[in-house]
Amino acid sequence: MAELASNHSQAPHFEASGLQTPSTEQNNIEAAETYSQHLVPTEELFDPAKSTGTELLDKGFGQHGCSHYQRRCRIRAPCCDEIFDCRHCHNEAKNSIHVDQKFRHDIPRHQIKQVICSLCGTEQEVRQICVNCGVCMGRYFCGSCNLYDDDDTSKKQYHCDGCGICRIGGQENFFHCNKCRCCFSILLKDDHPCVEGAMHHDCPICFEYLFETRNDVSVMRCGHTMHRSCLDEMKEHSQYACPLCCKSVCDMSKVWERLDMDVAATPMPENYRNKMVRILCNDCGLSSEAKYHIIGQKCPNCKSYNTRLR
Repeated sequence: MAELASNHSQAPHFEASGLQTPSTEQNNIEAAETYSQHLVPTEELFDPAKSTGTELLDKGFGQHGCSHYQRRCRIRAPCCDEIFDCRHCHNEAKNSIHVDQKFRHDIPRHQIKQVICSLCGTEQEVRQICVNCGVCMGRYFCGSCNLYDDDDTSKKQYHCDGCGICRIGGQENFFHCNKCRCCFSILLKDDHPCVEGAMHHDCPICFEYLFETRNDVSVMRCGHTMHRSCLDEMKEHSQYACPLCCKSVCDMSKVWERLDMDVAATPMPENYRNKMVRILCNDCGLSSEAKYHIIGQKCPNCKSYNTRLR
């Protein structure tokens, strides 16, 4: 389209030798017909669809969408045949507490077949360019996930074949772990404990499904995952153990040193001073014997106080 506009912007050129001076009325008519055959039709010269193609594609940019995506189309849900701005809008509406529990459901994103252009209202099969008005319905478009998004610069979307869905953050910054079956930061490529289906479960704090979450996810030292905001909130309440396996979520060596001083400053009564108990360390997983203390029992193997009585 851009090439056509460029070609039409130049005036037609004719060689002088190709034209003869007419001497009669008939010759005038024939010369006019010959000349008109060389001219580019007027409607092609000023066709706005060809001369302003970029403007047409960007028409309505940033003016449509929802709280989840900037986009210039809506979707028809294949599950309930209703129209929504995006799949998240559908899921929020259909899983509301005001909806009968037996009717609650999520949209099968890969089964979406129809979209509606937000500018002209034309319903059509999933595609990036509207078949009627020619507008681009999303600068980022994934035909596998049926995803449209006009914010293609800050999000840096990409489609992961391993996950089967689109991710954000730039493909160069992530890698797909086949055992964990999800994408992790490239910084963890050679330094993360593999857990089968690490993100294919709900966040243990807020119970949102982690694999499809739009919020940041943290990978703990044990390999389990949870929302970063949930982990930060947990730390604010002085909870430093994984809710799934009870292992410490961060380096606790400084805390163990402080507990050593607290234990030394708090002698036990004579009857309990030499009492030995069996403990299980949540950090190293070993069972052992340790002196009983009201503050806590220290693992003789890894020096952790993250232990429990057996």
